[in-house]
Amino acid sequence: MISRLHDPNYDRWACQIKRTGGCRQPIHLRGKVEHYDRATGQLLHRYSTIHEPDGVLRVPCKTRRASRCPACAEVYRADTYQLIRAGLVGGKGVPETVSAHPCLFVTLTAPSFGAVHVQREKNGKTLPCHARREAQTCPHGRVMSCTTRHSADDPRLGEPLCPDCYDYDGSVLFNAISPELWRRFTLALCRRFAKINGLTVKALREHVTIAFAKVAEYQRRGVVHFHAVIRLDGPDGPHSPPPCWATADALAQAVDHAASAVTAEIKPLSRTFRWGTQLDVRRITLDGDLTEQAVAGYIAKYATKAAECVGTLDRRIQPLDDLAALPIREHARRLIAACMRLGSHPDLADLRLIHWAHMLGFRGHFSTKSRHYSTTLGELRAAREEHMRTEEITTGRLPLFEEDTVLVVTHWQYAGRGLSLGEQFLAAALTGVRLPSVGGDPQ
Repeated sequence: MISRLHDPNYDRWACQIKRTGGCRQPIHLRGKVEHYDRATGQLLHRYSTIHEPDGVLRVPCKTRRASRCPACAEVYRADTYQLIRAGLVGGKGVPETVSAHPCLFVTLTAPSFGAVHVQREKNGKTLPCHARREAQTCPHGRVMSCTTRHSADDPRLGEPLCPDCYDYDGSVLFNAISPELWRRFTLALCRRFAKINGLTVKALREHVTIAFAKVAEYQRRGVVHFHAVIRLDGPDGPHSPPPCWATADALAQAVDHAASAVTAEIKPLSRTFRWGTQLDVRRITLDGDLTEQAVAGYIAKYATKAAECVGTLDRRIQPLDDLAALPIREHARRLIAACMRLGSHPDLADLRLIHWAHMLGFRGHFSTKSRHYSTTLGELRAAREEHMRTEEITTGRLPLFEEDTVLVVTHWQYAGRGLSLGEQFLAAALTGVRLPSVGGDPQ
């Protein structure tokens, strides 16, 4: 840190760090950009990293995971928030009239794979975890009862009352098959909504478009559940209102049926999976307990998280790694071991359980949306890049060229990534991004 502060190029280094937004693991690039006049071949402008600190340009890593880089994850969270909110109240190319379209907030949960420690509350009072007067003793000699009133930060939350009874195989297999369950849910939803209104699926598409945006969230026990915004539009998407018979109540009925009807089978093991019995369906309103702002914030928050709440690692785990030596919770260790064991089954190769062991078997996208829901992350990023380019031209840092008359030649080479611990402290001081605590619990 002292060495960097006394570097003659510290001001330029600090400028690079600020432009990355305080990225904890910036990408180091070495190279140049040249602008030539297409007609005359004259060199109009050149940028090279030769005179940059350490001879490299630092650019943001752009990860979505808050556990890896809080600064870049915050940008991703903000973009997701704008994407979700635009589909609820308009903006970013979506008309404001979309706020009048019927819209639901749906939570699809996972089934039970065994009793786990939970925090129970009622009327603001914490209740015992699993208080049972006549609790049975499992085959492994453990009494299936817990009278502890767990706090929100209790490390035992999500861990099974009896690890030997817990269905670890079922947990990781559900994570692996959950993207297929979601796909089948969306298909069943359209079919049921069409049937409720006396139409075929083909005829329904001529009157109604069902748009959605969803995000996956890990529960402390290590399984995912999905939060989704589901909206009814006219045949032209958000630009046209749905017919009067396409109501939120009818959509809720279709959601209830689809969630209970769909299944997904893993044939080599003769196991069938379905959604859990806890289904939450609520209507989104402009005023009330569940506003568009609350929903957008809730979904955007989980778009930057992974399986860290379970106590696993935020990196891929190799088959040769010693699981016993990994700094993780025992519950997470058993889930990873199940992925490794099942992943070696030749008939389960398509699930890629070993490759996604650090995600406890889940291999789907954390946040997805239908085509007509709202804008895209790519469009939001392109608008931000155009704004930054316009600002550079306005302030004179970049000359103004006619794109059709200029040839841009670039050459970039990867030269590393990341910051030293001392540089991370300096970056945090420059940008106000809080550093993670050092040591302590692996969560």
